[in-house]
This record gives sequence, structure tokens and C-alpha cells, in this order.
Amino acid sequence: MRAVVFDEVRTQPDVREVAKPVAPVGGVVVKVLATGMCRSDWHAWAGHDDIEMPHVPGHELAGVIDSVGEGVQRWKVGDRVTVPFVCGCGACEWCLAGDAQVCPEQQQPGFTHWGSFAEYVALHAADSNLVAIPESIEFTTAASLGCRFATAYRALAARAEVKAGEWVTVVGAGGVGLSAVMIAKAMGAKVIAVDRNPDALAVAARLGADHTVLADGSDIPAAVNVLSGGGSHVAVDAVGSEQTCADAILSLRRRGRHVQIGLLPSIDGNPQVPMARVIGWELDLLGSHGMAAVDYPGMMALIEQGALQPQLLIERTIGLGDAAALLPGFDKSNPAGMTMVDPAL
Repeated sequence: MRAVVFDEVRTQPDVREVAKPVAPVGGVVVKVLATGMCRSDWHAWAGHDDIEMPHVPGHELAGVIDSVGEGVQRWKVGDRVTVPFVCGCGACEWCLAGDAQVCPEQQQPGFTHWGSFAEYVALHAADSNLVAIPESIEFTTAASLGCRFATAYRALAARAEVKAGEWVTVVGAGGVGLSAVMIAKAMGAKVIAVDRNPDALAVAARLGADHTVLADGSDIPAAVNVLSGGGSHVAVDAVGSEQTCADAILSLRRRGRHVQIGLLPSIDGNPQVPMARVIGWELDLLGSHGMAAVDYPGMMALIEQGALQPQLLIERTIGLGDAAALLPGFDKSNPAGMTMVDPAL
């Protein structure tokens, strides 16, 4: 099969012919029809995750089952499926409680094993992790859910428990940030979107953001304080840097809730966070790490009903060659939406 491969961290990936995967016991092989390109893929390429070389990135995917491993009960060849980027083992206390996103034995395509920037990908514990794609939902839309959209959905609905009428500030208007804008609006919140890219802010406005703030070196928390009449109830860092994390936290009103979605790798020791404000204002700091397959039906139903439209977040579709070329600089790119990869191109 054709796949995007790199041999060492921070080296240029290329497209190669490699061996097609074999379905593991309890797992399946999926023919990839769409896969998302995400900042998390760049983190893997940059060496911020413990991965084996050579490596195939890619963790947001949708396609059809090509082969089924021994022991799989619920799925058959030809089924339309997607999968969360965190695949639980299906047997531990966390998986059995519906919290596969924190499974200690989790597998992650594109991180713990070869991912979906390829024509085929192997997935583990299929009966616990696969999600059926309704016929009315396109593969590109389904692929967009696996990391960014599902993470934003769970972050706002289950972690921050956003309520109608609350102010939500989203720092970063890339794929996950724009997802958060759309979802927060669907929940009845008032939304402030922050980004350095005017085009991304224009998309956020089209998705319903009540205000947009350009991150041009000005005082972001002060601007949010004015726009929201005292600070937001909920803040989301959808980028993952010390600056964006601090801006989000300092944009909160007293007793507000911060959700960290963007990966925050340490640059020189642990990242600095304004903990004095967290303590003094009794702020809640929440992490959000994807969403388990058992929680997908509610989100899928809202998409089928048209209440959520993740397809509007897709900016462009590229081939494997373009994905290989773009990956090393993806942390500095400014897409006004999601980039999807079609392995057939």
C-alpha cells in the first residue's frame, strides 16, 4: 500500500510502498477513504510522543472494513466505520465504565502504531472502539470527528458542562477551535473566538461567534473582559502554548472553567500556568482527551439532524504527497478550517 512515512523525528516524510497491515486478534483493517491532518500529527513528527520508527502518522479516519481479525463479533467486511483517536482495550475498569479515552492500555493510530496517512490502517479492539457511520454522513465528515470535533464536543458538553447563555472564549480557530465555536453556539452559549489569522476569525464569525479578537500582541484577556462583561464562564485553549493557555485562563471570570484541549508540550521543564489566578479566583482546570466510542451516538444524532455540521469546517482535501510535504510545517500553518487527506489522490 501507499503511505506517508518518516524514518526519524523532524525528518522530511515521503510517500512509499509499504506492507499492507494484517488484522490483529480482536481488530480489523480499514480501507482509509478520508483522514484528517491535525496539529497532533505534527507533535508526533516533532518527537513530542514516544513512537517507533519508521512511522506512519494519521489518527482521524473513516473508511470501510477490509478484513476482520479473529474474535471480532460486531463488524464485517464492507461496514462503514470511524473510530476515536484513543482506542481503549475494552476490558479494563475505565473501558467498562465508558471512559476508554483514559484507558491505561490504550492504542492510538498514528502514535502507538502506524496510522491512517495510508491506504489501509489496522485498528485494535474493534468491538469496543469502532463507530458505525450512517449512510447520510460522508466519509470526510466522519473522519473530521475522530480527534478535533469529538474532543471539542466532550470538552464543552461533558467536561465544562456549558450552559445556555454562558460566555465561552475559544483561543485558537483551527480545526478544534472552530469545532468548539460551532458546538458552543449549538449549546446556546455566547462565543468569543481568538486567533492570529483573520481568515480563521472570519470562518468563526460565519459559524456564529458573537465576537472575534485578533491575537496581534494586544491584551487578549482585557478584550474578553470588556466583550463579556467581566470575563467568560468557560475558556478553551485550542492551540497548546504557554501564551494561549495563559490568555484563556486569564480571560475567565471568577469561578470560571478552563478546558485544555491543545497539547501543551514542555519547552523548558513544565509549562508555566498562571496558578495564582487559578487559586485566588477558584478556577477549574479541566483536561479533555478525546471521546469514547460509547459517547458517539448522541453526537452522531445531532449531526444527522443538522444541529451540528462539521462538514462546514473542512477547508481543503489533499493527497498523500501534499500531506507529506505539509506535515513538517503544520504547526506554523494558518488553515481557516480542517485539512482532509484522501489516500487515493
